[in-house]
Amino acid sequence: MIDDLLRPLSARSIIASTLLGTHPPRLSGRLLVALGQEFGIPPGTLRVALSRMVDRNELTNEDGTYALTGLLLVRQERQVRSRQPTRPWDGLWEGAIVTASARTATERAQLRRALVTLGLGERREGVWMRPDNLDPMRFTAARRVADEQVEWYRMAPMDPRGGRMLADHLFTLPAWAEEALALIDRISTAAVELDTAETPTRGETLTQAFILDAAARRLFVRDPLLPDALIPDDWPAQELRAAFEELDRRLSVALRAFFKSVH
Repeated sequence: MIDDLLRPLSARSIIASTLLGTHPPRLSGRLLVALGQEFGIPPGTLRVALSRMVDRNELTNEDGTYALTGLLLVRQERQVRSRQPTRPWDGLWEGAIVTASARTATERAQLRRALVTLGLGERREGVWMRPDNLDPMRFTAARRVADEQVEWYRMAPMDPRGGRMLADHLFTLPAWAEEALALIDRISTAAVELDTAETPTRGETLTQAFILDAAARRLFVRDPLLPDALIPDDWPAQELRAAFEELDRRLSVALRAFFKSVH
């Protein structure tokens, strides 16, 4: 649901979203604390969040400079890849069949996370698949986790006309499209308001743009990146990407100006 994407900004979400949109993903703690204050987060709260993220292996801290690591760094790579072209599709599907037995709950959770990262959907318990149109060398760490518990196949449905129904079953496409359409108009409006907001309302405008930018990034990660032959009619992915790119460009300009003013 769209309300789940438009979550209020916590100290952690401000840190994560800022670094996820920064290349390379590293900033000084001083700048992150100052940005938190812009959003009404007290410095002490922001510093506690930084420490906890370091403890959870989400960030590294080197002489007061924080950088993404672990799963957050993987998320950034997924966000970047979700906006890049896919490979031509030959009609075959990539399949992963779970073969490992006597797995711990941790191992099962790690496998599920790895297969989702690789862009596969669950057909039934122990059977995961997707159209084979992505870079086979993507997300090598996730691939190593999966390789320990699954066998890989390339396959073709006996009735290729069922490809769209299969894709919808694997990835709940109507729900993704509904959320994308709900974001597009809001993002376009926020991009314009970033350039026109008066100083007294600038913080509120920046906060709304930040929330929408983060929401779009989360939605991009869930885009199954289907080949054209399997994309539903009026699929809004390209329209969302265009709106996001404009918002992200203007938000980056606003953030650079803010960080410059902090120095």
